[in-house]
This record gives sequence, C-alpha cells and structure tokens, in this order.
Amino acid sequence: MTLSRNPNLGLVLERASETEGYRLNCARPENREFFERLDSFFTGKSPEQCPGYDGYLRSLPAPNLAQCGRQAVRDYFDNGWTLTEMLFSALKDAEGFYRPPYHGLRHPLIFYYVHPAVLYINKLRLAKLIDAPIDAYFESLFETGVDEMSWDDMSKNEIEWPTLFDAHAYRRKAYAKIAELIESHPELADGHQAITMEHPLWALFMGFEHERIHLETSSVLMRELPVHLLERPAAFAPLAPRQAAASLQSSSTLESSTSDFQEIEATLVRLGKPKDHPSYGWDNEYGKRSINLRPFQAGRSLITNADFLAFVEAGGYFEDRLWSETGRRWKSFRNVKFPTFWVPDGPAGSSQFKLRTIFEVIDMPLDWPCLVNYHEAKAFCRWRSEVDNRHYRLPSEAEHQAMRRHESIGETGRNLELQFSSESSSKIAAKQDGIAHVFGNVWQWLEDHFNPLEGAKVHRLYDDFSTPCYDGQHQMIMGGSFISTGDEAGQFARFHFRPHFFQHAGFRLVLAESDNDGQAYRFDGDGQQSNPYETLAVLNEYMTLHYAAPETQLPFQSGPQHALSFPQRTANLLIDFCRKLDVPMQRALDIGCAVGGSSFALASAFEKVVGVDLSKQFIDTAQSLKENLKFPYQVKIEGDIYEEALASVEPGAADRVEFRQADACSLPAEFIDFDAVLIANLLCRLPSPGACLGRLEGMRGLLRSGGIVVIVSPYTWMEKFTPREVWLGGYYDDDGKPHFSQDGIKAMLGDQFQLLHRQDMPLLIREHRRKYQYIVSDALVFQKR
Repeated sequence: MTLSRNPNLGLVLERASETEGYRLNCARPENREFFERLDSFFTGKSPEQCPGYDGYLRSLPAPNLAQCGRQAVRDYFDNGWTLTEMLFSALKDAEGFYRPPYHGLRHPLIFYYVHPAVLYINKLRLAKLIDAPIDAYFESLFETGVDEMSWDDMSKNEIEWPTLFDAHAYRRKAYAKIAELIESHPELADGHQAITMEHPLWALFMGFEHERIHLETSSVLMRELPVHLLERPAAFAPLAPRQAAASLQSSSTLESSTSDFQEIEATLVRLGKPKDHPSYGWDNEYGKRSINLRPFQAGRSLITNADFLAFVEAGGYFEDRLWSETGRRWKSFRNVKFPTFWVPDGPAGSSQFKLRTIFEVIDMPLDWPCLVNYHEAKAFCRWRSEVDNRHYRLPSEAEHQAMRRHESIGETGRNLELQFSSESSSKIAAKQDGIAHVFGNVWQWLEDHFNPLEGAKVHRLYDDFSTPCYDGQHQMIMGGSFISTGDEAGQFARFHFRPHFFQHAGFRLVLAESDNDGQAYRFDGDGQQSNPYETLAVLNEYMTLHYAAPETQLPFQSGPQHALSFPQRTANLLIDFCRKLDVPMQRALDIGCAVGGSSFALASAFEKVVGVDLSKQFIDTAQSLKENLKFPYQVKIEGDIYEEALASVEPGAADRVEFRQADACSLPAEFIDFDAVLIANLLCRLPSPGACLGRLEGMRGLLRSGGIVVIVSPYTWMEKFTPREVWLGGYYDDDGKPHFSQDGIKAMLGDQFQLLHRQDMPLLIREHRRKYQYIVSDALVFQKR
C-alpha cells in the first residue's frame, strides 16, 4: 500500500514497505525503546490529576483576562497541555509519530508533538518574559508548519527528526519553564489589571490558544492514520451516543436534512470582536463590518451521512458538471469516490460503509453530520439544487451570524470542548424550533474567502498568523467542532483552511434567491486567487524583463540602458560576492524568482538552483522553459498590437534548476543550508516580510554559516500588500522619527549577518514601446556569520 492512498479505503491495512524513508526515523534504537523505557508519557500532570477531569478529561472554558487569578491561569495551562499529551498517548509506537500523512501535505505527528511547546518558548522570548532558549535547534526545526499550495504539493519527509526521547525531554523542560513563569509573574496575582493585547502576558495566552488549535488539527491527522497505529486513551472523552436506527445502511432510513428550513428575515449583522473584550483573540477577529442581509432560509440540521450517501449513490462524484474546475482536478488527482472518513464495508459499488473516527472504525451513524471538504460541499449543493429545482448554497459568514439568533441548543447542549470525542447526531436538536448545531459538533464551510475585517491589525508577536492567508485560496469555517476548545469554541472565532483540506468540518444548506449571495466576501467572482501576477499581460511584461534582448526591451539609445537585464545583474551580484569570498557554489535559492531569469543566470555558476514563487503562472512558465528550453511570448508595441518573441535558455543551466510554487512567508521546512540566497524586488509585496527574513537565520536557516544573501528592494510599501504594522521602513514612529527600510532589514537580520556591500540596482519594466516603469532598487549584500 502506498502512502498516497487514503488508509481509510480499507479496514485491513498492510504495513508500508520497510524501505520507505520515514522508517529510517522509526528504526532508530532509541525510538524503538522509547515506549518500553519511559516512566510516564506525561511531562506535566496526568489526566487524573488535571483540572477538568471528571472520569474523562474535558476542556476548561477560556479564562476571563480581566479577572483570572494565578491558579485559574495555571489550571487552564495544565488542562490544555495534558489534553495535547493525552491525544498523543494514543500513538502505539514510533511509526505513528514519524509516518507522514497519506496526502503528504503536512509534517508527521512528531512535528506537532513538539511544535506547540516551541511556539510557547519563542513567543515568550519575543515578549521578553523569558530570556534564553531551551534548545535553539529545536526552536528552529519545530517553529514553522506547512501551508501547502495545492493538493499535489507533496511535502518531502526527508528530515531526520529528533528522537522521541529528545522530543519528550524538550516538552518536559518547556513545561517547567512555562509553569515557573505562571507561578512567579507578579501581574498574575489576584486583583491584577486586565491583560490586553498590548500586555507582554498576551504571549502566554497566545501559547495557550495556539496549543488548542493544534489539539484539533493533530486529531484530524490521527484520524487519517491507519487505525492499527492508535489506541483510545482511557481518559479521552467517549464517542457520542448512537441511535440504533441510525446505523442502517440505507440513505432512505432518515428524513432528509434538505427538507427542513428556518426562515430568517432581512437583518443587519455586525461582525468583529470588541478590542476590550476580556478574552484572548487572534488578529483576524478584531475590526468591524456591518452587513445588511436579505431574507434567506437556513437548514435546521447539518447535512448528514444519510444525506450525503444519496449523493454518492446518485453518482455525484462522477458528474463533472457538479464540480468546480479546481474541485474536478482535486477529485481526479485523489481518485475520490466518497468522503475521506468513510470506510468501504462491502463489494465496490454496494454503498456499504463504516465510519472512521479519531481512534476507531464504527458502524456508520447515518444521522451524524458528514465530514467533507469545501469542494465536496459545493458539489452537493449543485446536485441537490438540480434534484429539487431550487437554489442551494453554503452560508456566508454574515448569515452564520444571523443564524445564531435562531440557535436551538437542545437538551444535550453544544457538542464542544470534548463533551464527546466525535461528531454527534445532527437530528436531536432539530426536533425543536430553531437551528441545530450553529456552534459545535463540526465546523461549517462557508462561501467566504478568509478575509480581514475593517480596522484589523496584525499583532507584533505573530505578524504572519492571518495575513498570508488573505489570498483567496483559504475558505472560511465557523462554529467549532466537538474538539474545539478555548478561543476556537467562542463566538468570535474565525478560522479557515484551503478548500481541499479536511478538518472535522461539514456543512448545512442555505436556500435563497439565485442573486442573493449572502454578502459573502470573495476576492473575485469565480473563486480563483486574486493575484495581480496571474494575468497574461503581466506574464508578457515579466517575460520581456527576464528574457528579451536589450534592443527589444528598450529600442531607444537615449533611454536608461543601464537598467536593462535586471534579473541577470542581481544574479551576477550574488555570484561575484560568492567568488570573491570563496563561498562554495553548490546550492542557491532564488526567492520570488518570477519567470526564472535570475534562476537560470544563477545556474551558470551554481551546481543546483531552486527558484520559488507564489504565482502559479510564473512557476508553470519557468518550468516549461526548463523542460522545453524555449517559451513563446508577446512584446506589446501599442494598443492591441504585439510582436511575437521567443525566450530560450541553455540546456546546461536548465538541468541545474528546480522550480517550486511556494509562499515566501512559509517556505518548506526542508529548505535549509543554501550557500547563497537571492531575494529580489519581493519584500515590499509580502504580507509578512519579517517571516521571510526570519527564515535566513538560526541553526536550520535557509542560509548556511558563511553564506551570502543579496536582498534587492525599491521599498514600495503599500497596505494592500503589507500591513503597515509590519513595514520594515517608510514610516514615522510615535516620536516623529523616520524609519528607513535598509535599517529595518539590518535590524531584522541582527548580529548574525554582516552587511558587506550596498549599491543602487535600477530596472526598467516595459509596458509598451513608449511607456516604461523606471525603478531604482536598493541592493544589499550580507554574509551570515
């Protein structure tokens, strides 16, 4: 069985080949002995000793930051810490920790075992609440997760991860340090002032809530593991009750959730969390937006497994007309024929399924909500619209807000904060008036792209939490799930995932007029990424910049000839300094490579070059050049008149270049120890320039010790690309002192980097024969000490 296949496709699973790379981590003697030699898996309190234990360990509610005392803060910390470790105690051996997920889009679970502890330490250091690292190597290796660009952007599991003993020891040290801070900080004493986002202790609560996010996402990764690798922990919340009739294998067993709707009148809704609300919140929760909603009808129940089985039986996965273009490509790539957590339990085509929960496989509860991704939810909406001749869609964020006024909680309460360890019946509360499970049970996919509210600002301690995801490629979810705790379970929570990603997430239908979109926030009309670099006109401009002959780029001798061949000149600057300082020229990284001109230029001197860019169009073009050595484009003359042109590259250079689509603010973890890095005209177009520069430093930085980085930028800061709070320069501080970007870059890189050289680096972008953009960028050359 290959790792790319969903293990939930079969109940009987063969073990993977002994030759698979991740088994090198599993086979280390220390990891094989870990479970035999360890006295206690828990580095803090055991579940039975922990606040929130009532026979099972439940989540405590989020603390009130205006009045929480020291003991309440310690209890909340212990509760979240032990919930995490109790979840990971379900992994029976080292394979569960080191085996990558079948889709290759996330790190193995060893990363998520250590990552929350590392974030505590790193953020507490930023807030100056602690003054030294525990282990600098760990705090670099486990700092940044993965935000894949697409379902086929497979992460490589080539990292030799630390042993389980070392990971466990780090968590034990981190626990002791965090507990000491809580017990000793004077502003956690009784009667303390409210802890606001300006207070250093905000970093502590940031750590609490970050850990609780990963409690949930790690549980999904476990749900995707082969079931034989897991065993339910004794103190973990039980499965939700199941009704006997709901386990029958027929989509006609239960009344459909598509026939019962709540009328919701036209109303004004206001989004946004007040800044003075006494609880922790992520940056995207703050700000304001007022929306006038038209009347609509909301499904009283979430779409159930029975409802979705009807879609499967009707051949919904084989009807391409029901799927968006992106959804069609996703389901074809994955060969998907039914929801990912359904487990076949009969001959192919028999519609006999069981359900995979976090720890086990159970008889299919048809009245539970169906867990799907956004693509599947939208395909169901289109199918049901055809069946009923009505217009169904998903709710908008504003409509979810309006639904809250009609919520029916029912006798069992909300399925949140580990009341149960699974989703629960979608039908129980729907017997009453109102809408069931507006909060809890499963997250609900929305029509909105993830977006900032008006007036929202990034937080200095985590400036890249939200902003890189305001890109039209992340879909909003709301309401929380059975394992959502703390801020995630609160009324202001706004979360998101890429549309192909799985979470404990389902959906409900909205019935509305076809021209009523619920005021959903979309970055453009067709749901594609609103990226200014994805248009054909811009592609032609960049091809001209990168590959056109000088006389084509500028056919006038009186023009600024010195500004031509910009990509090649930036690459040559890097090459020259590497040669001058005898830096090995084995591996170079070109961040923001666009269509690849600078990458191919670097390949004339380096043995291996990796070029990365966020634009899919740019990367596809560069890859085509690499494979075919030629690429046709057009040079604009004027109006609709173009001249055909052909870019070409040398075969030797093409053989040494690799191109990848990647976000400069979240580069792959395996990108380390390059000899040279080029960052040309990119920083002032990033949502978090500090996140990009931060990857250069540290023991697992992009650049090895002694390596050279060339940073080129015109410092054209604009709020539509980069929040003002994270500009590296171009602003006045509160005292009226101007701050310049060159100084900001030097301060961001710190003492680990020495500035060797600075020069002007002009460039010319041709729009047409008689119109050009003339830019004089600043080029800085640094060496890593």
